[in-house]
Amino acid sequence: MAATADDLLDTPAAPQPFLKTPMGRNVLIGGGVAAVLAAVLAIWMWSKSPDYRVLYANYSDKDGGAITASLDQMGVKYKFSEGGTAILVPAEQVPDLRLKLASQGLPKGGNVGFELMENQKLGVSQFLEQVNYQRSLEGELARSIQSLGSVAGARVHLALPKPSVFVRDQQKPTASVLLNLQSGRALDPGQVSAIVHLVASSIPELTIGNVTVVDQNGNLLSEQPKANALGKQLDATQLKYVEQVQQNIIKQVESLITPIVGKGNVRAEATADIDFAQVDTAAEMYKPNSPPEPQAIRSQQTSEQTGATTGPANGIPGALSNQPPGVATAPLEGSAPGAAPQTTTGPSARNATTNYELDKTIRYEQRPMGGIKRLTVGVVVNYRRTVDPATGKVTVKPLPAAEVAQINELVKQAMGYSQSRGDTMNVANAPFDGVDRPDENGPDWYKDPSNLPLAMEIGKYLLIAAVIAFLYFRILRPLLRPVVRKFDEATAIPDEEKKEGQDEDAIVDLEGKPLLGPDGMPIEEEEAPRERSYRANLAMAKEMAQNDPRIVANVIKAWVGSE
Repeated sequence: MAATADDLLDTPAAPQPFLKTPMGRNVLIGGGVAAVLAAVLAIWMWSKSPDYRVLYANYSDKDGGAITASLDQMGVKYKFSEGGTAILVPAEQVPDLRLKLASQGLPKGGNVGFELMENQKLGVSQFLEQVNYQRSLEGELARSIQSLGSVAGARVHLALPKPSVFVRDQQKPTASVLLNLQSGRALDPGQVSAIVHLVASSIPELTIGNVTVVDQNGNLLSEQPKANALGKQLDATQLKYVEQVQQNIIKQVESLITPIVGKGNVRAEATADIDFAQVDTAAEMYKPNSPPEPQAIRSQQTSEQTGATTGPANGIPGALSNQPPGVATAPLEGSAPGAAPQTTTGPSARNATTNYELDKTIRYEQRPMGGIKRLTVGVVVNYRRTVDPATGKVTVKPLPAAEVAQINELVKQAMGYSQSRGDTMNVANAPFDGVDRPDENGPDWYKDPSNLPLAMEIGKYLLIAAVIAFLYFRILRPLLRPVVRKFDEATAIPDEEKKEGQDEDAIVDLEGKPLLGPDGMPIEEEEAPRERSYRANLAMAKEMAQNDPRIVANVIKAWVGSE
């Protein structure tokens, strides 16, 4: 019996695999979408590493072990910094962890303060009390010093002598401070002086000279300034003032000359001799008061003494010889020999004293320190640089003499030149080495080490983009294609609204006519190859059944016989 084409079409098809069924395809699509989303989420979490912040730094080994043990018990992830000086934890957990560890008494710290005095036992000896007090005082001072930003750790050693009732046996206390500075940090003299004053002010009768400060490298930081030949101590603030004066002069000179010669074409250096001596002068001067200078008489005194004069004293020494002379009488002629001599009167002495005025000047002079004793300024000006606009050739030539003289006058005005003070100034016009050379090409961008972090960051994002693109084009898009096709079919325009004889998705030839398959239906562009092959075989089977049914019957007989 010959089988017809309809019987051939009613033959049951072989069962398809589960993944090729509509439900299987939906399950596969859902699994692919979930896998892609999981991969994208994993890449995003990998690219965004957690931000770790410092929980505690500069801790002792004992405290570090206790802190890490407590973090392990709480299940908190942590890591150490490069130098192992800090414990890092996720940034959002830092406040909470610090509160929890503080409730456990961590970190305890290597220094103990006055809390050591709270645990005194009954019956403690006086020596032990003194030792505990000294330990507490050292710990409190160390804590205060560690609060400075540049100090990572500190230890304080105090030498407190016992008080004595004898003056000759009394000793002054001393202190030593060991500082552990932060990496790459240093203390300026002002900060060292602050630490010295802090320690000296905390201990009774402790002087600044008895405080020693040393860093972790063994450098003595509290060295007292040495006195010069005059006994005056060198001061760092004075050196800073000298440097500031010199920099101000350099800045004034360069800012005045730069507009004339151009930026980068002038260099200036200055040396200032500053007088830091504080002078108080008291002078008392007298001018010469002698001819030809006019004379001024202040006072004049003259004394004159007159009295009677007699002849030489005669007679036997005694009372009779010392009697006053008798009444003078005129001598009589023919007087006897041996009579008394004649007495006469007249001036006997005269004294004169003259006092002259003397000029007196008293001057008190007080000069403040910081005055400029002498300035020395040197200025170098580059050659004039000109560029030929036609050829682009660069030529350099010295400045004219008139312009150099003008620059000399401007430098004198800028520096405050004083010839009486002994200031010196020199302006030189010379070519600068390397200014007119073309800039040397730096290393290639791919050889520059500074570009390595940026390249790694860009490479990370490019890798993420490549993985996402691969997942989308190779996995997600093929899985979503049937879903998109069904969505298009559901939202397609009805056939009566389409153009007659033309399908929207049909493949057309060069003339715009749709290509027809064996069954006379237009071939769709998005039609699967298996569907196209099935339709073609079905059309060929129908045509063979109509034209030659015997061949179809023989085929069916062969199928039945094979079963």
